[in-house]
Amino acid sequence: MTETRFPGRPLGGTALVLGPLLLLTGVLLRSRVPFFFPDQLRAYAEHPTLMLAAYTSFLAGVVLLWPAVLVLAQRIGRDRPKWALWGGAMAVFGLFARTFHAGVDHLAFQLAADRGPDEAARAVADAYGAWHLMSAFSVAIMAGWIVLAIGAFRAKTLGWCRAAMLASTALLPLGVLKGTTPLSIVAALGLAIALVPLGIAVLREGPAPRPRALAAGIAGMLALIAAMVLAGTLG
Repeated sequence: MTETRFPGRPLGGTALVLGPLLLLTGVLLRSRVPFFFPDQLRAYAEHPTLMLAAYTSFLAGVVLLWPAVLVLAQRIGRDRPKWALWGGAMAVFGLFARTFHAGVDHLAFQLAADRGPDEAARAVADAYGAWHLMSAFSVAIMAGWIVLAIGAFRAKTLGWCRAAMLASTALLPLGVLKGTTPLSIVAALGLAIALVPLGIAVLREGPAPRPRALAAGIAGMLALIAAMVLAGTLG
């Protein structure tokens, strides 16, 4: 059955493939850096290109996962609507929280570049326990993937093995300036095993796009990305 509702086949399928792979790339790129934030800040000061690539890849993966979650929740919802509702809602709210954390990461890295990693680490340590709205979604960051996994298995959207891999995403550490642990790699790899094949299946559904339409779509996407990058440089 072809999914015609938003986000649709091209966006949803692409997100299911690229989101987990970008997340895994970010996790692997920073895997040699110790886990806690003083080491992450020191690594950024010493290897800014590597750390920028790692955190940017991770953030891009997080952003792409929201349409991926929508597609997965829609498919679960055909047979298990309550599991789809709660799992999809928690997973998306969790992605919002991770995006907030990425903004704090960016600011901390700029402090490390401008004032040194030690002063940046002190600033992060002083503010680490401060309350913010997104702290309320900490449970959702982890539980959303578990609920989605159970719903996907019960709705027969995923088999038990790939559903277990999806649930393992809950092992991914959360919070500001978190590095990579062995469990991080397990979680990111599990997410890729669960979602990438589904994304490929989604992209193969329905008729193949005509070459002219495909070229126009790619050109439009590149133009949109260029416009977003340009707008970002303007503040």
